[in-house]
Amino acid sequence: MAGLNKLVSSYEEALAGLQSDMTIMVGGFGLCGIPEGLINQMTNMNINGLTAISNNAGVDDFGLGLLLQKRQISTMIASYVGENATFEKQMLSGELEVILTPQGTLAEKIRAGGAGIPAFFTATGYGTPVAEGKETREIDGRHYVLEDSLTADFALVRAWKADTMGNLVFRKTAANFNPMMATAGKITVVEAEIIVEPGELDPNHIHTSGIYVDRLIQGTFEKRIEQRTVKA
Repeated sequence: MAGLNKLVSSYEEALAGLQSDMTIMVGGFGLCGIPEGLINQMTNMNINGLTAISNNAGVDDFGLGLLLQKRQISTMIASYVGENATFEKQMLSGELEVILTPQGTLAEKIRAGGAGIPAFFTATGYGTPVAEGKETREIDGRHYVLEDSLTADFALVRAWKADTMGNLVFRKTAANFNPMMATAGKITVVEAEIIVEPGELDPNHIHTSGIYVDRLIQGTFEKRIEQRTVKA
Protein backbone atom coordinates (compact mmCIF):
# COMPACT_ATOMS: atom_id res chain seq x y z
CA MET A 1 0.00 0.00 0.00
CA ALA A 2 1.58 3.29 -1.07
CA GLY A 3 0.38 6.86 -1.35
CA LEU A 4 -3.24 7.18 -2.39
CA ASN A 5 -3.47 3.51 -3.33
CA LYS A 6 -5.32 1.86 -0.42
CA LEU A 7 -5.29 -1.67 -1.87
CA VAL A 8 -3.72 -4.46 0.20
CA SER A 9 -3.10 -8.01 -0.96
CA SER A 10 -3.93 -10.08 2.12
CA TYR A 11 -6.36 -10.17 5.02
CA GLU A 12 -3.40 -10.23 7.39
CA GLU A 13 -2.28 -6.87 6.02
CA ALA A 14 -5.85 -5.55 6.05
CA LEU A 15 -6.21 -6.17 9.78
CA ALA A 16 -2.64 -5.44 10.86
CA GLY A 17 -2.66 -3.75 14.24
CA LEU A 18 -5.98 -5.15 15.43
CA GLN A 19 -5.45 -6.32 19.00
CA SER A 20 -7.34 -7.72 21.96
CA ASP A 21 -9.59 -5.36 23.93
CA MET A 22 -10.10 -3.01 21.00
CA THR A 23 -13.43 -1.65 19.76
CA ILE A 24 -14.60 -2.65 16.30
CA MET A 25 -17.50 -1.49 14.16
CA VAL A 26 -18.83 -4.05 11.71
CA GLY A 27 -21.16 -3.04 8.90
CA GLY A 28 -24.23 -4.97 7.84
CA PHE A 29 -27.88 -5.54 8.58
CA GLY A 30 -28.65 -9.14 9.39
CA LEU A 31 -26.38 -10.93 6.94
CA CYS A 32 -26.76 -8.27 4.26
CA GLY A 33 -23.67 -6.21 3.57
CA ILE A 34 -21.37 -7.80 6.14
CA PRO A 35 -17.59 -7.93 5.52
CA GLU A 36 -17.45 -11.73 5.52
CA GLY A 37 -13.76 -12.17 4.78
CA LEU A 38 -12.63 -9.66 7.40
CA ILE A 39 -14.79 -11.38 10.02
CA ASN A 40 -13.38 -14.77 9.06
CA GLN A 41 -9.86 -13.42 9.36
CA MET A 42 -10.57 -12.22 12.91
CA THR A 43 -11.51 -15.77 13.90
CA ASN A 44 -8.00 -16.83 12.90
CA MET A 45 -6.35 -14.17 15.05
CA ASN A 46 -5.38 -14.61 18.68
CA ILE A 47 -7.53 -11.74 19.92
CA ASN A 48 -10.31 -11.49 22.47
CA GLY A 49 -12.02 -9.01 24.76
CA LEU A 50 -13.40 -7.13 21.76
CA THR A 51 -16.17 -4.57 21.99
CA ALA A 52 -18.23 -5.01 18.82
CA ILE A 53 -20.58 -2.34 17.50
CA SER A 54 -23.01 -3.74 14.94
CA ASN A 55 -26.73 -3.75 14.29
CA ASN A 56 -26.82 -7.42 15.26
CA ALA A 57 -24.43 -10.37 15.55
CA GLY A 58 -25.10 -12.52 12.51
CA VAL A 59 -26.25 -16.08 13.06
CA ASP A 60 -24.67 -18.91 15.02
CA ASP A 61 -22.33 -20.12 12.29
CA PHE A 62 -21.86 -17.03 10.14
CA GLY A 63 -20.87 -13.39 10.49
CA LEU A 64 -20.14 -12.13 13.99
CA GLY A 65 -21.65 -15.34 15.32
CA LEU A 66 -18.30 -16.96 14.52
CA LEU A 67 -16.51 -14.55 16.89
CA LEU A 68 -19.08 -15.27 19.59
CA GLN A 69 -18.50 -18.99 19.20
CA LYS A 70 -14.82 -18.44 19.94
CA ARG A 71 -15.54 -16.11 22.87
CA GLN A 72 -13.67 -13.27 21.17
CA ILE A 73 -16.32 -10.62 21.90
CA SER A 74 -16.83 -9.46 25.49
CA THR A 75 -19.19 -6.53 24.87
CA MET A 76 -21.80 -6.17 22.13
CA ILE A 77 -23.40 -2.82 21.29
CA ALA A 78 -26.34 -3.67 19.05
CA SER A 79 -30.01 -3.12 18.39
CA TYR A 80 -31.13 -6.69 17.68
CA VAL A 81 -30.42 -10.13 19.15
CA GLY A 82 -33.06 -12.40 17.64
CA GLU A 83 -31.36 -14.67 15.08
CA ASN A 84 -28.39 -15.84 17.12
CA ALA A 85 -28.87 -18.47 19.81
CA THR A 86 -25.23 -18.21 20.94
CA PHE A 87 -25.65 -14.46 21.39
CA GLU A 88 -28.82 -15.00 23.42
CA LYS A 89 -27.27 -17.71 25.59
CA GLN A 90 -24.15 -15.70 26.40
CA MET A 91 -26.22 -12.60 27.15
CA LEU A 92 -28.61 -14.40 29.50
CA SER A 93 -25.75 -16.14 31.31
CA GLY A 94 -23.95 -12.83 31.85
CA GLU A 95 -20.92 -14.02 29.90
CA LEU A 96 -21.47 -11.33 27.28
CA GLU A 97 -22.20 -7.70 28.14
CA VAL A 98 -24.90 -6.46 25.79
CA ILE A 99 -25.79 -2.81 25.40
CA LEU A 100 -29.05 -2.82 23.48
CA THR A 101 -29.63 0.44 21.65
CA PRO A 102 -32.64 1.55 19.58
CA GLN A 103 -31.72 1.11 15.94
CA GLY A 104 -32.13 4.74 14.90
CA THR A 105 -30.20 5.89 17.95
CA LEU A 106 -27.41 3.43 17.17
CA ALA A 107 -27.18 4.75 13.61
CA GLU A 108 -27.07 8.36 14.83
CA LYS A 109 -24.47 7.57 17.51
CA ILE A 110 -22.18 6.23 14.78
CA ARG A 111 -22.93 9.08 12.36
CA ALA A 112 -22.27 11.63 15.11
CA GLY A 113 -19.01 9.93 16.02
CA GLY A 114 -17.84 10.13 12.44
CA ALA A 115 -18.82 13.81 12.30
CA GLY A 116 -16.93 14.69 15.48
CA ILE A 117 -20.10 15.33 17.51
CA PRO A 118 -19.56 14.00 21.06
CA ALA A 119 -23.22 13.60 22.05
CA PHE A 120 -26.76 14.54 21.07
CA PHE A 121 -30.30 14.62 22.49
CA THR A 122 -33.00 12.26 21.25
CA ALA A 123 -36.54 11.62 22.42
CA THR A 124 -36.18 7.89 21.75
CA GLY A 125 -36.00 5.85 24.95
CA TYR A 126 -37.11 8.53 27.38
CA GLY A 127 -38.97 6.98 30.31
CA THR A 128 -37.63 3.48 29.53
CA PRO A 129 -34.60 1.46 30.74
CA VAL A 130 -32.71 2.92 27.76
CA ALA A 131 -32.55 6.25 29.60
CA GLU A 132 -31.39 4.91 32.96
CA GLY A 133 -28.28 6.68 34.22
CA LYS A 134 -28.28 9.19 31.36
CA GLU A 135 -28.83 12.92 31.40
CA THR A 136 -32.31 14.00 30.34
CA ARG A 137 -33.61 17.42 29.41
CA GLU A 138 -36.92 19.03 28.57
CA ILE A 139 -36.79 21.12 25.40
CA ASP A 140 -39.90 22.94 24.15
CA GLY A 141 -42.11 20.76 26.31
CA ARG A 142 -40.67 17.43 25.13
CA HIS A 143 -38.28 15.18 27.06
CA TYR A 144 -34.98 14.04 25.59
CA VAL A 145 -32.14 11.67 26.48
CA LEU A 146 -28.48 12.56 26.01
CA GLU A 147 -26.70 9.87 24.01
CA ASP A 148 -22.93 9.68 23.59
CA SER A 149 -21.57 9.17 20.10
CA LEU A 150 -19.59 6.08 19.07
CA THR A 151 -16.23 5.61 17.41
CA ALA A 152 -14.01 2.56 17.05
CA ASP A 153 -10.40 1.51 16.72
CA PHE A 154 -11.29 -0.37 13.53
CA ALA A 155 -14.32 0.02 11.26
CA LEU A 156 -14.87 -3.02 9.01
CA VAL A 157 -16.96 -2.13 5.99
CA ARG A 158 -18.40 -3.94 2.99
CA ALA A 159 -18.76 -2.07 -0.32
CA TRP A 160 -20.09 -3.08 -3.71
CA LYS A 161 -17.61 -1.10 -5.78
CA ALA A 162 -14.46 0.76 -4.85
CA ASP A 163 -11.58 2.35 -6.66
CA THR A 164 -8.04 1.86 -5.45
CA MET A 165 -8.12 5.29 -3.78
CA GLY A 166 -10.90 4.03 -1.47
CA ASN A 167 -13.90 5.82 -2.96
CA LEU A 168 -16.91 3.61 -2.27
CA VAL A 169 -20.26 2.73 -3.79
CA PHE A 170 -22.81 0.73 -1.80
CA ARG A 171 -25.59 -1.28 -3.41
CA LYS A 172 -29.20 -1.36 -2.25
CA THR A 173 -29.75 -2.71 1.28
CA ALA A 174 -26.01 -3.09 1.84
CA ALA A 175 -25.99 0.70 2.22
CA ASN A 176 -27.12 0.19 5.80
CA PHE A 177 -24.61 0.89 8.58
CA ASN A 178 -21.62 0.68 6.25
CA PRO A 179 -21.39 4.33 5.03
CA MET A 180 -21.57 5.86 8.51
CA MET A 181 -19.19 3.31 10.03
CA ALA A 182 -16.65 4.12 7.33
CA THR A 183 -16.38 7.61 8.82
CA ALA A 184 -16.18 6.57 12.48
CA GLY A 185 -13.17 4.27 12.65
CA LYS A 186 -9.63 5.32 13.53
CA ILE A 187 -8.67 2.72 10.92
CA THR A 188 -11.29 1.91 8.28
CA VAL A 189 -10.85 -1.32 6.35
CA VAL A 190 -13.08 -1.98 3.33
CA GLU A 191 -13.81 -5.32 1.69
CA ALA A 192 -15.24 -4.76 -1.79
CA GLU A 193 -16.88 -6.94 -4.39
CA ILE A 194 -15.47 -4.99 -7.33
CA ILE A 195 -12.34 -2.82 -7.40
CA VAL A 196 -11.59 -0.48 -10.29
CA GLU A 197 -8.99 2.10 -11.17
CA PRO A 198 -9.37 5.79 -10.20
CA GLY A 199 -11.64 7.64 -12.59
CA GLU A 200 -13.79 4.59 -13.40
CA LEU A 201 -16.45 5.44 -10.80
CA ASP A 202 -19.01 8.10 -11.64
CA PRO A 203 -18.35 10.84 -9.05
CA ASN A 204 -22.11 11.38 -8.75
CA HIS A 205 -22.54 7.79 -7.59
CA ILE A 206 -19.83 7.71 -4.91
CA HIS A 207 -21.34 7.36 -1.44
CA THR A 208 -18.17 7.52 0.70
CA SER A 209 -15.03 9.46 -0.13
CA GLY A 210 -11.70 7.68 -0.08
CA ILE A 211 -10.44 10.14 2.52
CA TYR A 212 -12.16 7.99 5.16
CA VAL A 213 -10.64 4.70 3.98
CA ASP A 214 -7.27 3.40 5.14
CA ARG A 215 -7.15 -0.09 3.61
CA LEU A 216 -9.01 -1.87 0.84
CA ILE A 217 -9.12 -5.55 -0.07
CA GLN A 218 -10.79 -7.56 -2.81
CA GLY A 219 -13.34 -9.89 -1.24
CA THR A 220 -15.28 -12.95 -2.29
CA PHE A 221 -18.67 -13.37 -0.71
CA GLU A 222 -21.01 -16.22 0.05
CA LYS A 223 -23.97 -13.83 0.39
CA ARG A 224 -25.87 -16.22 2.61
CA ILE A 225 -29.62 -15.67 3.04
CA GLU A 226 -30.53 -15.28 6.71
CA GLN A 227 -34.10 -16.52 6.41
CA ARG A 228 -35.35 -18.06 3.21
CA THR A 229 -39.12 -17.83 2.77
CA VAL A 230 -40.82 -19.57 -0.14
CA LYS A 231 -44.42 -19.71 -1.21
CA ALA A 232 -46.03 -23.12 -0.80
